[in-house]
Amino acid sequence: MPSGSWSSWTTAHPTPAALYAAFLPAEAKRIWDRLEFHHTPKQGSWLNAAEIELSILSRQCLDRRIPDQTTLRQEVEAWAARRNAAQATIAWQFTAADARRKLTKLYPPLDPAE
Repeated sequence: MPSGSWSSWTTAHPTPAALYAAFLPAEAKRIWDRLEFHHTPKQGSWLNAAEIELSILSRQCLDRRIPDQTTLRQEVEAWAARRNAAQATIAWQFTAADARRKLTKLYPPLDPAE
C-alpha cells in the first residue's frame, strides 16, 4: 500500500526522492527501476515534435520502396544515427503571436478592449 498517491508523485519533479515520498521504499524502488525518462520540449508540443520527426524520416529515408522489414529496420537505424550524430533540432517558427492571430477562438485577447 503506497504511503502517498500516484497523482501526488506525478505532479512533483520525477526524482527518486519524490517517488520515495509518494510510495513505500520497496514499491518506490520497483517503480523507479522500471522508469525511463525522455526529454520533452519546453516550447511547442511533444506530439508536434514527434510528427515533425516522422515527417523528416519519411522524406529523408522512406521516400522509396524498401523490400523487407530487415532492410527497413537497418535504414531507419542508420538514419536515426546520422540525425543524432548531427544533433538535429527542430526550429519552432510558430510563435504565440501567430497562434493568437490564427487561432483566435482558442486564445482570449490579451487586451480586454480588443
